[in-house]
Amino acid sequence: MSEIKLAATARTEFGKGAARRLRRAHQIPAVLYGHGTEPVHVALPGHETMLAVKGAANALFEIQLDGKPVLALAKDVQRDPVKNVIEHVDLLIVRRGEKVQVEVPVTVVGESAPGTIHIVETQTLTLEAEATHLPAHVEVSIEGLEAGTALTAGELTLPKGSVLEGDAEQIVVTVTVPTVSAEDLAADEAEAEAAEAAAE
Repeated sequence: MSEIKLAATARTEFGKGAARRLRRAHQIPAVLYGHGTEPVHVALPGHETMLAVKGAANALFEIQLDGKPVLALAKDVQRDPVKNVIEHVDLLIVRRGEKVQVEVPVTVVGESAPGTIHIVETQTLTLEAEATHLPAHVEVSIEGLEAGTALTAGELTLPKGSVLEGDAEQIVVTVTVPTVSAEDLAADEAEAEAAEAAAE
């Protein structure tokens, strides 16, 4: 994964009013922390940051602050639930070669056996990977799987260099036969009868 370069400026004003002024100026308040350093409050360019966190899970940034590059991971992105704009970003400082824990989304590929459906029971998995080589997703193939199959986290082929953190027995994807409720059957029959009556 290549780093997304962003130029940051140090923040000297804090509080809701200061944050609102920053957002009006198309900037996003953020904090850099980790490796035993004091948290550093910065402002990030709004549009570039929004595109970066939208386009990739566990986006890796190279933050230019006072002319010095700092590698950081976006660990928490707070959004306004109504406007869906980014309100604040927590950035964890990392180093090249360092292993970090990240939540990685599950992506299903392939088609299960005819007449079956798949259910994703676990949307993300916790992996340990090198900070500068974080996987974008964990690919789970369901090609040809029959009803009754349950794939656990421990059975999956993880991206190169990644190690599963957590329960290997956790079910990630199940394959089943769609169930039709009595209400659905009754509704289908009623629709068919209405169609026949209309045709007569």
